[in-house]
Formats: sequence, C-alpha cells, structure tokens
Amino acid sequence: MGELKRTAGNTRLLAMVGVLGALCFVSNYLSIPLPAVAGTPTRIHLGNVMCLLSGMLIGPVPGGVAAGVGSMLYDFTNPAYIADSYFTLIFKFLMGFVCGKIARAGKADAKNRRRSILAAALGQLTYIALYLSKSFLTTRYFDRMELETVVAAVIQKAIASTLNGIIAVIVVVPLALALRKGLEHAGLLRGA
Repeated sequence: MGELKRTAGNTRLLAMVGVLGALCFVSNYLSIPLPAVAGTPTRIHLGNVMCLLSGMLIGPVPGGVAAGVGSMLYDFTNPAYIADSYFTLIFKFLMGFVCGKIARAGKADAKNRRRSILAAALGQLTYIALYLSKSFLTTRYFDRMELETVVAAVIQKAIASTLNGIIAVIVVVPLALALRKGLEHAGLLRGA
C-alpha cells in the first residue's frame, strides 16, 4: 500500500510539473513586444508569473524544471529566441528554484505572505541579474557592438525585465495563495 501511495504522489507531482510547464510556455505568448535596440528583441510578458508560481506551488526542483522547460519550449517556437534557449532553460530554472526554495523553507510551505513576496522578489532578481549579465557579455564580446550600443540595449532590457518582475511579484503571491487552497483540497499538493 505504501508503494502505491508513493507512486500516486509521484504521478501527481509529474502531472503538476507538466501543467505548470505548459502554463509557463503559453503565458509567454501573452506579451507586448517593445521596439528593439541593437537588434535585440525585448517584451513585456506574463511568463515570469508562471515561473515563480511553479516554484511556490511545487517546490524548488520540480518548480524550476517546469519554469525552465516550459520557457525553453517557448523559445523553440520563436526564431528571435531559439539561439538562447539553453540560457532560458538555466535562468528560468534558477528563478523557479530560488523562489521555491525560499517560499517553502522550513515549515512555511509557501503559505506565509511576507516570505512569499520575498521569495518571488529574490527569484525574479536572480533571473534579472543572470539575464542582464548574459545580454551585456554576448552583445559586447560576441556580437562586438560598441559600448554605447550595448549599454542602450541592456538598459532597455533592464527596464522591460524590471516591469516584468514587478508584475510577476504583484500577481504571483495572491494567485499562489488562492490556488494552493484549492489544490490542497483536491489532494494535488504535498502536505495536503
């Protein structure tokens, strides 16, 4: 009986990773493209909301996997992003992982509002730091653009990333708290 219960729990977790990964994928399509500086695309989108939600709801590793894989699959469908899809996999994984690790640390289990806000903010800041560092290094040293052009492109990306981050942190905390109650009631989350 114990093995059957463990198998059912693993199946539920795998299903949650799949559903949240699909939400990370689809939510990237809900976006507003911004004019490109130095040929580098940027946009305001809702993908980060789902990446943070994944970490909060199902924990650091499975949430990170859902965030990374779902976002990477979106990159596969867009010629402007496909070359950087492996960065997306790693950076979005780390966003979900950091958020999930902080939100679910100890006995908090992502139910503490203040800890959830901190977790979302730190997960988002992790992503922004990695993304902007990668953007600077690739445009400056691999694309060999002039420093002024690189700075302009990184500033534009910083503005868009900050807006995406603010939106994500504001939306994810109440969304996670609301969804958690229903998912626990349905027996779909650990600790239910």
